[in-house]
This record gives sequence, structure tokens and C-alpha cells, in this order.
Amino acid sequence: MTGQLYQKNFPHMSPAWSRIFNFVADRAEGSYIYTDDGRKFLDFTCGIGVTNTGHCHPKVVEAIREQAGNFIHAQANIVIHKPMLELVEELRKITPSSIDSYYFANSGAEALENAVKIARVATGRQNVIVFSGSFHGRSSGTMALTTSKTVYRTGFGPLPSGVFVTPFPYPFRLKMTEAEASAYALEQLEYLLASQTAPKETAAILIESVLGEGGYVVPPKSFMKSLREICDRHNILLIFDEVQSGFGRTGKWFAAEHFEVEPDIIAAAKGIASGMPLSGVFSSTDLMLKLDVGSIGGTYGGNPVACAAGVATIRAIRDEKMLENAEERGVQLMTGLRKLQEEYSQIGDVRGKGLMIGTEFVVDGRADKAKQLVKDVIHSSEEKGLLLLSCGTYDNTLRWIPPLNVTPEQISTGLKIFGESLDEVIN
Repeated sequence: MTGQLYQKNFPHMSPAWSRIFNFVADRAEGSYIYTDDGRKFLDFTCGIGVTNTGHCHPKVVEAIREQAGNFIHAQANIVIHKPMLELVEELRKITPSSIDSYYFANSGAEALENAVKIARVATGRQNVIVFSGSFHGRSSGTMALTTSKTVYRTGFGPLPSGVFVTPFPYPFRLKMTEAEASAYALEQLEYLLASQTAPKETAAILIESVLGEGGYVVPPKSFMKSLREICDRHNILLIFDEVQSGFGRTGKWFAAEHFEVEPDIIAAAKGIASGMPLSGVFSSTDLMLKLDVGSIGGTYGGNPVACAAGVATIRAIRDEKMLENAEERGVQLMTGLRKLQEEYSQIGDVRGKGLMIGTEFVVDGRADKAKQLVKDVIHSSEEKGLLLLSCGTYDNTLRWIPPLNVTPEQISTGLKIFGESLDEVIN
């Protein structure tokens, strides 16, 4: 929606707030959103990977209602409350064995800023390495870490210093095999450590376990294992941004599990509490002990209602075998998308893990020419009852983010609508 149309329909909301669809939601349930004018949409956006248990999961709703009647706000510096303790216990069951200390905040950006602060204090070093195409947030600190699009940074400088960028192993963009892309990215990383930020001044390497806003790209396993080795060799901390890829999105609790690599710090948000504002920084107690007491914190971090939702979310995912369903439905979705790829040459790549799948479009072999095509497909799908989002530096990739409890029938419906939209837009 253009800024002028946005102001016409919603005159008192900031026009800086981007908006994809022009409808007003009335309610939502499971995989569907219902509008105030009677329409029904199959929602394969999940609020950008947030409602992993589907909209208004009954167990999450009940937990929120019950906690809201007991304690709505309990500031963590003042009151220790049961939902936070219960959430810690649930997290201990699903995080790597080396992780045993949990700090809670409100948003993904806040979690990432604190993860970097912890790394800098713990190592006594100042620099951080990030990857091209990364998205880590819109706060001042995380803007400096974000490289997926200039729109997130333009006009807001000067940004914090001490951030260095190295290529992400993106096989399709690099026109390489996975092995070649891995070798190239590792070579460039080693070059960066030799030319721009010495290991002795590098606090952390920060990477999205699956590149999110930058295009839904899964890094090669060999790359992630080598990344861990490089960090170990130089005593650099490895931070995994699991904000979008965590809590079952890829068919594992955390995408890191696909690579058999344990990070030093995990930053999480989005799917952690099915839509309640909650994020976390998870690390070892040894790292957390290096912080001065009171050096990180916030008024609303670890809110009891949000924590109760987080507990219910983890239990619902486990009890209802949503991880297994994400793997099965991911195979179904990937298979269907690759069949459509055979029909439409504009679909250059189909990739992903579990229910975090991207379809990258090209026109005349170029990504930058496909933005309008993708936008047209999104709006054609909307007209037919399916909500999709784009991502990538050129907005030429469609991201598929259904809820983890999506049904086979709903995946089939989504593929059918997508196929009809491709036919309408391309043919």
C-alpha cells in the first residue's frame, strides 16, 4: 500500500508503518484470519513467524487468561514470579546442554542488542562480525548489525561502530554449489579476520541460523561446523540469531540442531510465546556472571502473562507433536513448490527447512527484476484467500511460514491458490 492510500484509510496511523494488505482483521483462529467485512484468509505469514502454534491456540489462550487474573505485571528486579521460573524449566529441556542461564526481554532487537553487550563484556573485545543479508532489528544497535536492505538504515546514521560484514554462504545468489559457497564464505571470513578485525579484538560472530529477511537461505552444514571451529580457535563467541528460526519453525526446537553445532549465545523471540511480546538471551552461567549486576534489564522483560504464554507454547508444541508435523508438512510443501518450479522458469530456487521455506523468483535471470512479479503474486493470492510475504534484498523471494500445526489439506489449498496466482500473473 502506498503512503497516500495508507493515510486515506488509516489517517492517524504513521505512514512510515509499511502495510502489505488493506483489510481490517476482526479475529483469528488456527491457520485463518477473519476480517471485519466477512472475508476469510489462510494465513501463511504467522505474523512473520510468530504464531507458530496457530492463532489463538486454546492452551495458550487459557494460560493467558488464567495468569491475567493472578498477576499482570511483575517487574523482574522486584518480583520473581512462577511463570518465569516455569518457562526457564521448559527452556532447559529444549536448549543445548551448554546453555543454562536465561535472560528475558521484549523484542528480537532487544535480545540481539543484549547478546552483543554480553559478548563484549565477557570477552573484553569490541568488534562483531555479521553476514551479508542479515536482519537483526531496527533499534540503533541492531541497525548497525543489519544488512538485508538499506531502508532499515538510511537516514538514521551515524550508527554504532565495531561491526564488520562478511559474505553469507548463499549458493543461488553466488551461482555456486553448497560446497563452493561454503568454501568461499569461509575464505572471505578468514580474510576479514586478517585484514579488518583481528581475532584479538573480535568479541563475537553473529549469524542467523537460517537467513530470514535476507532470503530464507539455509547455510551449509559444513559452513556452520567450520564457523564453530574458527570461533573456538580464536576464543570468539558464536551467537545464533534464532529469532525467526526458533521454536519449531524448521522442524527442530532451534535451527542450530540441523547443523549439530552449539552456539555460545542464542537470541530468541517471535515464536517463543505465540504472539505475546517476549524474547530471550540464552547462554552459559559462566558468561552471564561476567556482567555487572544491573547492566542489562528492562521494565517489561519477563512479563508474567507473556511467560505463561511461553510455557503453554512450548508444551503445546511438544504435546501435539508440532515439530514432527512441521517436518512432514514441510516435505509436502517443498514437493509441491518444486513441481510448480518445473512449470515456471521464473521460480529460480526453492529452499528451506521444515516450515521455513523460500521460493526465489528471477526475471531474465536477474533477482532485481522480479520484485514486481512477486508483489503481483502476493496480491493475486490475497484475492483468492491466501496470505504470503516476500523477503530478500530485492523482495524477490516468497516466504512460506504456515503455523506448525497446519494440516495437509491447508497446505494443499495454499499450493492450489499459489499455482492459480502464478498462472494468472505470469500467463
